[in-house]
Amino acid sequence: MREDITVVIPSYNRPTALAVTLTGLCFQQYRDFAVVISDQSDLPVYRDASVQTAIRLLEKKGPAVQQLTNLPRRGLAQQRQFLLDMVDSPYCLYLDDDVLLESFVLGNMLWAHQEEEIGFVGQAVIGLSYRDDHRPWEQAIELWQGRVEPEIVTPQHASWQRYSLHNAANILHVQEKLKLTPDTQKKYKIAWVGGCVLYDTEKLRETGGFEFWQEVPQEHAGEDVLAQLRVMKRYGGCGLIPSGAYHQEAPTTIVNRKFDIPKELAL
Repeated sequence: MREDITVVIPSYNRPTALAVTLTGLCFQQYRDFAVVISDQSDLPVYRDASVQTAIRLLEKKGPAVQQLTNLPRRGLAQQRQFLLDMVDSPYCLYLDDDVLLESFVLGNMLWAHQEEEIGFVGQAVIGLSYRDDHRPWEQAIELWQGRVEPEIVTPQHASWQRYSLHNAANILHVQEKLKLTPDTQKKYKIAWVGGCVLYDTEKLRETGGFEFWQEVPQEHAGEDVLAQLRVMKRYGGCGLIPSGAYHQEAPTTIVNRKFDIPKELAL
């Protein structure tokens, strides 16, 4: 039987972080999902004992895990399109290989999708090393009061500045201030969400997915942002609060960010 969600994980030289990410999936309350990992590491990540332990535990609990390799490296956009081509479920969760999820995340994201029937929902990643770093000037939040509607957001729009809400631990501080729990989840307006985004698979494909990888240099940033902006323009997208997604704060593997895709390619 086909699963509702395929969790797709692009991975590169982060076996320790990937093992933690997979462990978070092991304990999701919602169980009807499969996992596809696409590795581009210098040394195959599947050789790591901790990664294999987490994969075996996942499979013991039910979810199937595909362990794929996508070489040579042709940039993150191509890696994300490679993963999208592997999906045959109604929804796909793009999960970075350094994000740890609380147990309610998959279920709450699917619930929000089914309520709104939009292009994507996301849970912003929280950097817990910033839990005592309060930034009220970055914590303005615009909750959706009715149905989530399509929006046009570009670097030229004032709405682009919403991105600052996702810095550091801002989301954590806002959800604590609003006293939100997984049972009182709210939807809010975004510029984009990084690291943990659940798409309607067909809506992502209809807006081009990540096929633009062929138009950009191999070293780039913002490929996930452009895909979300295109989906949001046609179908709508939102963030969910409270977030149960935590950034492991591993060093970035994207060093050259000179080619910022949403600023270089037209929406």
